[in-house]
Amino acid sequence: MSATAFMNRTAGRAVRSHLQLNPASTAFLVCDIQERFRGLIWNYPHVINTASKMLDAAKLLNVPVLVTEQHPKALGHTVQELDIKQARVIAAKTKFSMFVPEVQEFMKKNLGESPSAVLFGIESHVCVMQTALELLDHDVNVIVLADGVSSMNPGEVKIAINRLRAAGATVASSESVLFQLMGDASHEKFKEVSKLVKEYKDKTTGALDALVSANL
Repeated sequence: MSATAFMNRTAGRAVRSHLQLNPASTAFLVCDIQERFRGLIWNYPHVINTASKMLDAAKLLNVPVLVTEQHPKALGHTVQELDIKQARVIAAKTKFSMFVPEVQEFMKKNLGESPSAVLFGIESHVCVMQTALELLDHDVNVIVLADGVSSMNPGEVKIAINRLRAAGATVASSESVLFQLMGDASHEKFKEVSKLVKEYKDKTTGALDALVSANL
């Protein structure tokens, strides 16, 4: 790819990342939030809380949820706190990136020509990182939740966040994304989403304090 083509492609991503998120072309990607990682991932309960909020919001906003599980026979399935019955895809994988055939097929068929992916889960510097980079390579607008990702080693998180930004991903908070998906207080689900945000207020504060303050 020429330098000019690369700059044009990067500029296009930057512009698109600031546009209004459209629920019809957006998916929530839940990356490997599995049982075996309890006690191993830094501030894992906060990652789970953020994921739980996003799954509840997905039901209200009709945003499709795509879930992967890394080698579930060895690492267990998605944690029981997360209700993934609504998920449109639940894919077992050994590949680190979530962009496996099932996810690719769903996004291609259902999210239109300008898809967005809101990404959260673990680990920041491995599966989350490789998912985001591969999505960016396929011209997907990637939003990584700063209060929804972590790693075993806390030091890896900040490095991953910085690298993701440099690659063209948007790093945002879960609450910011939810309001961006609505865009206007006249949205038909505004009251319900606002109620959900209030219900999760203390958990959101905890996640921001634990996961974000040390890494941004």
